[in-house]
Amino acid sequence: MESRRRDMELLSNTMAAYAHIRANPESFGLYFVLGVCFGLVLTLCLLVLRLSCRPSPRPPARPGDLSEDEDDDEDEDEEDTVDRAASESLLPVTEIPLESHGPGDGALAVNVFASAEELERAQRLEERERIIREIW
Repeated sequence: MESRRRDMELLSNTMAAYAHIRANPESFGLYFVLGVCFGLVLTLCLLVLRLSCRPSPRPPARPGDLSEDEDDDEDEDEEDTVDRAASESLLPVTEIPLESHGPGDGALAVNVFASAEELERAQRLEERERIIREIW
């Protein structure tokens, strides 16, 4: 009996709300837009709060640094590797090719790389290109 009474109350409240909305469509539109705007503002505030309360990223550890504990989690090691790879990929790399300058024009051939790994990679690439030129 109690569930039937609840169903009837819900039905009558729904019909009353529908009748009120039909009689005052402007107020319904105003409340609807107000609710959407409030939800957007609340979402924006929570997003700003989340970004501002995020802990600052620690600088990536150097391979030769012995101050870190050896029992770090694997997740932290993976994050350090990702951070290091991202920071290395953002460093500028400039190479002045040797072929663009003749031997007598006084220009110096200079290779400027961000890391020793990039220098080694470039030297291997240069060696491959030289071998390919010799084959042709």
